[in-house]
Amino acid sequence: MDDDIQSRQYLTFTLDQEAYALPITQVREVLELTEITRVPRTPQAMRGVINLRGHAVAVADMRAKFSLPVAEDTVNTCIIIAEADLGDGPTVLGALVDAVREVVDIESIAVEPPPRMGLAVDTAYLKGMARQEDGFVMILDLDRIFTAEDVLGATEPLPGQAAAAAKAAPAPPAP
Repeated sequence: MDDDIQSRQYLTFTLDQEAYALPITQVREVLELTEITRVPRTPQAMRGVINLRGHAVAVADMRAKFSLPVAEDTVNTCIIIAEADLGDGPTVLGALVDAVREVVDIESIAVEPPPRMGLAVDTAYLKGMARQEDGFVMILDLDRIFTAEDVLGATEPLPGQAAAAAKAAPAPPAP
């Protein structure tokens, strides 16, 4: 195969009837919609956490993250478990999407830069766009979509935590 024409695999999914894709190398698994526990004081786009084999995994509502209209969950709604680099190494998170479509091969030569305007999604979140038989698919840059604050929740302590932390801190040594 020519070095200039490399093919990569992507998991495609839909949000508000538009096609999106994530590199398959970032995707761990796809789950049916399960109970999501809401966490207080997290950003609106963070739906909450799920229990994934004994580990709490943050789940983001991709519709909310992209400021798309709210929609009811359906039988097709699923959670894509993926890895994103939030600056301090890989972080496992869940992305709530309308439906997962398929895994596709997209040649790098077929990926174009996103247009500067006219998209519902911030172009900073996109690696590019690729033409498919039924239109375009937007290839997302998961590492840019989320921040550590999104996933970790509130960065400021809850009421009472600051005072408790100050009381628990060891006293400075006497001179």
